[in-house]
This record gives sequence, structure tokens and C-alpha cells, in this order.
Amino acid sequence: MNNAGLVRGLILHRRSYSETSLILDVFSEKKGRVSIIAKGARSKRSNLKGTLQAFTPLLLKWSGKNGNMKTLGYAESISLALPLSGHYLYSAMYVNELLARVLEVETPYPEIFYAYMQVLTELANHSVAYEKDPHQRHSPEPALRRFELSLLKHLGYGIDFLHCAATGDEIDDDMTYLFRAQQGFLASIKPDNMSFTGRELRAMAEGVFENAQQLKGAKRFTRMALKPYIGSMPLKSRELFLKPVKS
Repeated sequence: MNNAGLVRGLILHRRSYSETSLILDVFSEKKGRVSIIAKGARSKRSNLKGTLQAFTPLLLKWSGKNGNMKTLGYAESISLALPLSGHYLYSAMYVNELLARVLEVETPYPEIFYAYMQVLTELANHSVAYEKDPHQRHSPEPALRRFELSLLKHLGYGIDFLHCAATGDEIDDDMTYLFRAQQGFLASIKPDNMSFTGRELRAMAEGVFENAQQLKGAKRFTRMALKPYIGSMPLKSRELFLKPVKS
């Protein structure tokens, strides 16, 4: 197989089309998010049945004009599917759904692609560790918050976590700062759901969360900041976290 034109990518979502085909929502390294029809991929003779799965790193080639549905020409797995189970699988499904909501079609996002690969790898490593030893259970939350913050950054949502937007002074760990979407963080003496401590802001800036409070603060912020991108329709994957995980 000629490697020219092959692109790394992963499937965010897939659905059946006609009796034998699939429509794939793919996030690729160089071409961004694309919709691809995989003709005959569900037929009994297809060699792609076990290949075109979510969380399986792929090499792909397709054809089609910009703005139109692409047609899959070639696909092969680079490696086995990432080993994800339980809450780690649910977390990865959340990441996929989030990307499917916020990424513009056929727009390259190489930095987001690398962040995507990083969060999937981190979740898979935690999943493997937990399968080997249930005492080695790592929360998926830090990885998810780092990914969300990276996603916002590379979507152009520029936020300075380390300086007061009004004065330019460096944040004080012990002070409270009110978030204003068009401005940033402003020193405030009245804590509410839109305010964060200096320590919480520093944790978000560094991507290092030392305690549950910092994680909760980061989750509050990313929920607020991502809402304009996601819209009002709730994410289906969030419902999975309410279900008990089989041991």
C-alpha cells in the first residue's frame, strides 16, 4: 500500500448506513474532523469489521470534495484498541462526544489531536492499572480537566489564570476572583459560583490538581467556558457516570 495520503485518526462516532455501510465521524491529525462513508464495511466479507471502532488508532485514506461526505478508500489499525473499561471508558466516550460537539468540520486542529491522544493514553493507563490491581484506582478527573483546558486554549478561548484582569497584578493564592467571560478574573470579596480562589486558578494554569477543591473549581470553570460551544443539549455520555460500574 502506498503511504501517500494516509492520515492518522480515530473514530469519534459511527452509525449504520444502508444494509452494509457505516458513516464515520473521524477526528484526524491533519484534516481535522471529517464525515466518511465506509461502503460495505458491515458486510459479512468486509475485513474492516474489527477495525473501524472507537479508540482504535487508525491510518486512513479517503476521497471527496471539501464540504461533502467523504468516501473511505483505505483503513488499517496502527495498534490494538486502547484498553478502556468502567469509568475510564465512560470518560473517553465523554471526550469523544465533546469533540464531536465543538470541532468545526474539516478544520485542522493538530494541537487538540495531540491533547486527545494524550488524554486517551492516560485514561487507558489508569484502566490497565486498575484491572491489574483494584487498589490502583486513579480518578479520571485530573486528565479530563487538563484536556478540557487544553481544548479551550486551542479553540482560541484565551484566559489568563495568573493575573487579575483589572490591575494586571499576579493572583494571590488566598484571594477570591470573579470570572467575567469577556474580561477574565477580577479580584472580589464576595464568593459565589462564578468565583475562584487564587489556588484554584493556579492549579488550572499549571494543570496540576492537588486536592478535590481544585478539581471541583476546574470542573466549574470548564463547564461554564464550554457551554457556548456545546449548546443547550445535554451530553449523553454524562449520563453514563450515574450508572453503577460492573466490577
